[in-house]
Amino acid sequence: MVTVPARRTSLAISLSGIAALAIGAALVLLLQVIPPTDEISATRRTISEYGLSDHKWVFDLAVILVALGSAAGLAVLHSQRRLPVPAALLGTLWTVGLLVIVAFPKPDWATVSRSDFGGTLHRIASVVAFVALPLAVLVAARAAFPGTPGRRWLARVLAIASLGWFAVILGAVVVAAVEGGRWWTLIPLGLVERGMALTELIALGVLLAPARPQER
Repeated sequence: MVTVPARRTSLAISLSGIAALAIGAALVLLLQVIPPTDEISATRRTISEYGLSDHKWVFDLAVILVALGSAAGLAVLHSQRRLPVPAALLGTLWTVGLLVIVAFPKPDWATVSRSDFGGTLHRIASVVAFVALPLAVLVAARAAFPGTPGRRWLARVLAIASLGWFAVILGAVVVAAVEGGRWWTLIPLGLVERGMALTELIALGVLLAPARPQER
């Protein structure tokens, strides 16, 4: 039996995790409206572009907050036995991927080679993180909300929508491979990535939101 203090602790950690996600997202949005990062195109430039600016520390803080908030919330689900092992592993990939993104910033491709180790690692970590999170939500939804079909359905829809955003990127890569050209010019990459990131954070927030005992 879970004691009242234990439930309160879990509730506090879950809410703190969700707050960290919200603050991290808000900081990224802030970067889009304050100079000099307000000049970065939200339509064409990726979110990691903020890491090349004078506000790099704000971007790094935002990503770290999201990583820590994710880890805290997922740890609560795990302690409540509402997070299957595959979902826990996928959630770990998401969290570690975010930290790698901070540790290995996106390079300025105008000055470095495409084979740059740090840049390659940054790209791999980004792909792994963005794919792992919606898969984690899909796998965890049933176990997290066995008694709440509505929340389970919402989490799954958001996870599928997140993968849909990623499918747009994959489609551009395939078209570019067949017809030639640069895949990132075929779509509004910045807009697609921001849409994917926002959808994934909302999906994660739905998954981490505390559930009443009778909903589990």
